[in-house]
Amino acid sequence: MDERKIEEARPRLVDFVYDQLGDTIAMKADGFDDAIIGIGSRCGQPDLLVYDVDKIIDILMDRDGMDYEDAREYCSYNIEGAWVGEGTPIFLHPDVGDAILDLL
Repeated sequence: MDERKIEEARPRLVDFVYDQLGDTIAMKADGFDDAIIGIGSRCGQPDLLVYDVDKIIDILMDRDGMDYEDAREYCSYNIEGAWVGEGTPIFLHPDVGDAILDLL
């Protein structure tokens, strides 16, 4: 699927993810729906929203005019570092996975 089709489908995908979560304690990071990449599950724990950190940084740079370093620092401290209870989202760092694959 090309990027244009993904972006056109994103609102439906986000609605689908919210519907799948149902009435749970999952919290959302306001203003970052475009960075949602799925639902995370843990044994015996409620499901949580999963966000792509790279996409959050892109949103901060595009929407708020931050440079990369400022956006990364803001994301790390104010978004990833914000504990809002048991429903705190999961923040995925896809670049770490890429680095691991490069080592293989």
